[in-house]
Amino acid sequence: MADERALGRDVPGWVPPARPDRIELTGRFAHLEPLVAERHAAELFRSFDGHDAVWDYMPVGPFSSAATFHRWMKDAVTAPDRVFFAIKNLDTGRIEGFCALLNIAPASGSIEVGFIAFSPALQKTRAATEAMYLLMKWAFEAGYRRYEWKCNALNRASRRAAQRFGFSYEGVFRQHMVVKGRNRDTAWFAAIDSEWPGLKEAFGAWLSDANFDADGRQRERLGDLTSLVRVNADPALRGC
Repeated sequence: MADERALGRDVPGWVPPARPDRIELTGRFAHLEPLVAERHAAELFRSFDGHDAVWDYMPVGPFSSAATFHRWMKDAVTAPDRVFFAIKNLDTGRIEGFCALLNIAPASGSIEVGFIAFSPALQKTRAATEAMYLLMKWAFEAGYRRYEWKCNALNRASRRAAQRFGFSYEGVFRQHMVVKGRNRDTAWFAAIDSEWPGLKEAFGAWLSDANFDADGRQRERLGDLTSLVRVNADPALRGC
C-alpha cells in the first residue's frame, strides 16, 4: 500500500523575522511611534474622554481618571509579549488612538495586530486605515508569514473591519476567554504572505487621492477591493 501520510509543504530558506522593537512608521495620513505613557497618555485620555463605548470589547477600561489611564499605560507598555504604538493623525497633528502587535512568534512567522483603540476623531478616516496598512506592510516585508486579527465574536464592528482590511475569516473559538467577568467567544481572521501583494495593491488604490471626490467621499470601498484577495468571508456579515 502506498504511503498516504500527508505532510506540509517545505518552506525553503526559512529565516525567522525580527521582532518589531522600537520601530516608527510614517505614511501620508498616519504616523505610528512607540507608545510612551509620559508622552501620550494625557492626550489619548482627552481623545477618549466621554466615549466609554470605545472600551466595550477591550480587556481594560473605561478609565475613571487620567491618572488611572496613565498608570495602566505605563505598565502595559512594559509587557514583553506586546509592542504598543501611538497613532498620530497627520491631518490634525494629534495622537488619536493606539494599537499593538502581540502574540509575536518569529519562529513560526506569525504576528497579530490587536488592542486597537481608535478615538471617535480617528474612526472612519484615511489615517485609521493607513495605520493598519502600515503595520501589515511592516509585518510582511519583515518576513512574517501570517498576520492575525482576533476579536470578541459579538463585536460586529471589529469583524467588519477585519474583513474590510482583507483578513480572511477562520472561525470562532467558543468560550475562549473570560473578560471583565463575561464570556468571550473569539472570532479569528488572518492574512498570509502570499496574499500580501494583492492586499498592498488594494490599499494603495483605496488610499489614492483619485479614489476620493472633492468632498472626500470614497469612489471605491476598500472592502470591495480586498474581496478579490480574501479567501473566506465572514458568514456573520452576509447582507451587511
